[in-house]
Amino acid sequence: MKSHTQWIGILNQLYGKAKAETILDVLLARLDAYSIQFTSLEVNSDRLSQRDVMLITYADQVTEPDRAPLASLSSFCVEQLTGLVNCIHILPFYPSTSDDGFSVSDYRLVDPRLGSWQDIERLRLNFRLMFDGVINHISAQSVWFQAFLQNDPVYGDNFIVVNGMPDLSLVVRPRALPLLTRFGEKRVWTTFSSDQVDLNYKDPQVLLEIIDLLLFYVSHGAEFIRLDAIAYLWKEIGTSCIHLPQVHQIIQLFRSILDQTAPFVKLITETNVAHVDNISYFGDGANEAQLVYNFALPPLILHTFYSGDASALMQWADSLRLPSTGRVTFFNFLASHDGIGLNPVRGILSEAAIGAIVERVLSHAGLVSSKQNSDGSLSPYELNINYFDALSNPNGGEPVDLQVERFVAAHAIMLSLVGLPGIYFHSLFGSRGWLEGVLQTAANRTINRQKLTRIELESNMADPTSLRHKVFTRIASLLRARASSPAFDPYGTQKIFDFGREVFAILRASTRADERILCLQNISQNQQTLSRNFVDLFGNSSLVDLFTGQSINIQAVLFLDPYQTRWLRIPG
Repeated sequence: MKSHTQWIGILNQLYGKAKAETILDVLLARLDAYSIQFTSLEVNSDRLSQRDVMLITYADQVTEPDRAPLASLSSFCVEQLTGLVNCIHILPFYPSTSDDGFSVSDYRLVDPRLGSWQDIERLRLNFRLMFDGVINHISAQSVWFQAFLQNDPVYGDNFIVVNGMPDLSLVVRPRALPLLTRFGEKRVWTTFSSDQVDLNYKDPQVLLEIIDLLLFYVSHGAEFIRLDAIAYLWKEIGTSCIHLPQVHQIIQLFRSILDQTAPFVKLITETNVAHVDNISYFGDGANEAQLVYNFALPPLILHTFYSGDASALMQWADSLRLPSTGRVTFFNFLASHDGIGLNPVRGILSEAAIGAIVERVLSHAGLVSSKQNSDGSLSPYELNINYFDALSNPNGGEPVDLQVERFVAAHAIMLSLVGLPGIYFHSLFGSRGWLEGVLQTAANRTINRQKLTRIELESNMADPTSLRHKVFTRIASLLRARASSPAFDPYGTQKIFDFGREVFAILRASTRADERILCLQNISQNQQTLSRNFVDLFGNSSLVDLFTGQSINIQAVLFLDPYQTRWLRIPG
């Protein structure tokens, strides 16, 4: 088969011809075991539409007494979010020893404190699911790593032991922690923390085990697999150990295997790096990830609202290109369980502009995490703050309704862009920063990871005067409007218009261009007057407001109230 030829070619490059055939034989035997399982899976269409929206949440985000958190999450989402989101990214629900789930101790179990595989299956009945493939590293307390430390020959090369004193100064790190951790007599590679030990993909046994793991996740309902920290997967001393060619080859192998065995599954790469490097994980548009996180968007949105100038955002959005049509797209988001990365806008914004973002976040009671550079210096890497607080100073004394308008405006921009939108649970409900949690854990990222009781959350949602109610109802309105128009096709087209620096204007169209929506967003507290000749742009017809259904005379002057969103359907 053609795919087998491709696989052997990749295995040759990774491990040499002498090993490649043997590795392929083992791989094919494992694939046969899963092929029968996959034929019985009931799956959704493999194509995304404007109705697809991803909720990002922890398994224990909403809790109830005497009920498994996953069961509570499922019930809450069915009752409160049906019709608004139809995809759920359940953050790591496996047993873990640190980093809120990202130090996995057993990849194939559901943490019994959260629920069971049966709970995952029930959630899948109503939502498309994304699982995390935390495959760069595993917990130092895992049975796998402990067997390695006990010199079990089966695992002898599964981890990276560094002997002597090689020059590691070129290694790119997202942390300001030691790169190597000593376990007894062994110094082992730990990119992220001493409890997160990197796997050694130079050992084909590791690759085979991880491929089997990804197929295992598919068999349990994963339609999206998030490849966490994938850019660091392959290490070569004397290099940066990030974005190496072998990483792309391994992703290509994953993609080809899934295309053959489970073509409905989409890979999404998590690479919080410079934009040009980030989008390289699309490959040629057909051979690597179907989605990549649009990491430049969250800090660019902050810059836009802080400066009152949409120029940088417009220029960047106008430059976005997809390497193929209908196959790949962006995963757009503003907030997640992590902080707001700054590296993705280096080269897009000036260092002065980035510094201004950092200072504003600090003034909003946020925190800043740093990374260690190759020369030993530190630089801001990530902003740790709830996105609501990032946009509006919690101690600034502004009217709450104005803060809500600004927050909703930011999400309207995100929802208008080409791609699959993702909304973090706390953003959907307007959560504020949880500084008490940071004091408890001494981890900056805890600030936006507070867990909620279902009874309190639903009480807030039912109270029209509460912040949670105000935010949820407004964002729900955006989501319903977006779902109603095929112009928001995740694979469609977009064109940026310049209506002045205080207005973000984007024309969206479906892949077939059979529907167009003009999205206008006032990013300021001032009313904007749009005097552009719309007849020249769209012809002499009426525009239809997507929110109200009202027709608007295209020859009339358009006004945008402070932070107002207008999505206008263009007939014909």
